Amino acid sequence: MSGRVFILIGSIAASISVLAGAFGAHALSDVLGERADVYETAARYHMYHALALVLVGLLVRRYESKMIRNAGWLFLAGIIVFSGSLYTLAITNDGLWGAVTPVGGVLFVAAWLMMGVGVWKAPRTSTPSYYSR
Repeated sequence: MSGRVFILIGSIAASISVLAGAFGAHALSDVLGERADVYETAARYHMYHALALVLVGLLVRRYESKMIRNAGWLFLAGIIVFSGSLYTLAITNDGLWGAVTPVGGVLFVAAWLMMGVGVWKAPRTSTPSYYSR
């Protein structure tokens, strides 16, 4: 799988994060009330990790590493679980979603560590593949 897939997924995730943040700040401001900070945290971590997906895409194009690719999938899963649970918690005020959020946090931590180890262990290509594409 090429790095383009992760760059595309990261770009889409970042655009969704911008839309979700704007939606929360404007359309949902009355609904969220004091839970607006929870929603804002979801949008912020969503964006951070969307950018991490773009980074994974660039790294995959530079290094041959299954670990880096797997880190990308963990970042995506983390966005869905961590940010998704916080968005849902903020909108519904159902505290059960708060119990799901740490699972997403663990996915983020695992992804960052896996990406770092993947880069550390991967042989570097002689010429970055993004020059040839």
